Amino acid sequence: MKISGGMINYYFHCKRQLWLSYNRINMELSNEDVRIGKVLHNLKFENQKDSHVKLDNIVEIDKITDEFIIEFKKSDSDINSAKYQILYYLYILKQKGINRYGIVQFNEINRQGKQQIEFYLTQENEQKLLEIINDIEFLCSNSVPSVIKDKKCKKCAYYEYCYI
Repeated sequence: MKISGGMINYYFHCKRQLWLSYNRINMELSNEDVRIGKVLHNLKFENQKDSHVKLDNIVEIDKITDEFIIEFKKSDSDINSAKYQILYYLYILKQKGINRYGIVQFNEINRQGKQQIEFYLTQENEQKLLEIINDIEFLCSNSVPSVIKDKKCKKCAYYEYCYI
């Protein structure tokens, strides 16, 4: 199974969203928050030659330098998903013999009070990441998970699919 960075992100956000996305049920194209995030993302990295690096046609790194990679996020509302998404990119690069550290940059600072956070692919982080990858493979090979019924669902692109 090919796992994307988005799937890692969805794993933390909502297991149902992960399953739906993996099974090509995509509701994000019509979501305003997703569109805003994409516009901010494009503005941040336009005219930069080292941005949007694709690996294996499934992983897209926002920016890469000789020392680090950068993942840009609209807000710092879900640090854990951003952490493991960038750790996944570092893991993929490591498999190709490329060692970097990762930086997650936030456009809106709400909770952490930091514009960016650095992450390193330590043995402990890599072990946890491999557990997450195994869990994603298991989740996606089974039936759709139940609706989680959380307040964050109201802003989700899949809200109509799950509730209406």
